[in-house]
Amino acid sequence: MPEWTGAAEGRIRLERRMGADLRELTSESDWIARAFADQNNISANEFRALLFVMLAEGQGVHLTAGDLRRQMGLSGAAITYLVERMTETGHLRRETDPTDRRKVILRYADHGMGVATQFFRRLAEHNQRAMAHLPDEDLAAANRVFEAMITAMRTFRAEMPENGVKDTASSG
Repeated sequence: MPEWTGAAEGRIRLERRMGADLRELTSESDWIARAFADQNNISANEFRALLFVMLAEGQGVHLTAGDLRRQMGLSGAAITYLVERMTETGHLRRETDPTDRRKVILRYADHGMGVATQFFRRLAEHNQRAMAHLPDEDLAAANRVFEAMITAMRTFRAEMPENGVKDTASSG
């Protein structure tokens, strides 16, 4: 077993605390996601779909149903059903891709965006109040940490075998 210096041990403790914080943040996020899904009569997979569409839109990425299927690990039939239900309920809309008219991209529908904005507005206000006392430099450092952890999680996910994610459409 290697001998650690005090600084290295401190670093390890900090990284472990950040990992624990990330797990706690994930747990709280999951609870909030379930509450949103319950209040809006959508399944866990439908909420995940909305989240993937929101992330894509925020990054300026055009997300197709095929892209969403790969992101979620669902079958073609399951994603077709999910997208149909989400468009019928007004959470998503289909739009022709401006760069390739043969493709159809998924976007948040006005109704879906309104529902999400109304629900998550209070959370945004709580976050803003919780971070109000933190200097911009701390927020920038935290952002770099989040980016590093997201990169690590994406790398870990990419290393998983493709059959590691089961089609969960029937489990909602």
